[in-house]
Amino acid sequence: MSDWNWKTAFRSFYYETAEEPDDITLDPASTALLVIDIQNTYLEPPEDDAEARRWQPFFDRMNDIVIPNNARLIGWARKEGLEVMFARIACQTQDGRDRSLSQKKPGFNYLLLPKDREDSQLVDALAPQGDEIVVTKTTDSALTGTNLRLMLHNIGIRHVIVAGIFTDQCVSSTVRSLADESFEVLVVHDACAAATDDLHERELEIINMIYCHVVAMDDLPGFLA
Repeated sequence: MSDWNWKTAFRSFYYETAEEPDDITLDPASTALLVIDIQNTYLEPPEDDAEARRWQPFFDRMNDIVIPNNARLIGWARKEGLEVMFARIACQTQDGRDRSLSQKKPGFNYLLLPKDREDSQLVDALAPQGDEIVVTKTTDSALTGTNLRLMLHNIGIRHVIVAGIFTDQCVSSTVRSLADESFEVLVVHDACAAATDDLHERELEIINMIYCHVVAMDDLPGFLA
């Protein structure tokens, strides 16, 4: 997007007339990248042909944009010395009795992903390296039901760059939790996806400027102190 400007993009009604935010400055030592829920299960097309066609734009975005951009993002973060962290949905029990209610209800959000099963694993292209932290959750927010909040504080993190899926669900819930804990949050719009581009863009408008700043991949190098 040649006319992209993170200071004016994704403005909701609440912020249509607000002044532009200050420049962003990130200290690598106090900044983490958090990649959310890019797991094998979300790249498996539905068995029903009609449903598979309905989801094809999402799979295209994941394979053509989100996964490649997250690979770039992770590589950049490692090179610059940022803390690289991952969250994934996975339950401790085979029958999922430890899941939160939202993951037990019928419908799209019904998730039974035992922690050792292949479909619950992070995709190979975004595999953690060394001692990079992976938190396992049975909730939408990566802070709820994990010790991620404590680890971020212990490491000295003040700024969190967020990428992953789904923009309007686990990404949004995590961003709101982080904001409530007074972390400064950036969401990388071209490293995230929802089921549709419309849901993705609407949610970015909702969370932008109050819970986070929505930025692009190419903005990030210019933010480093």
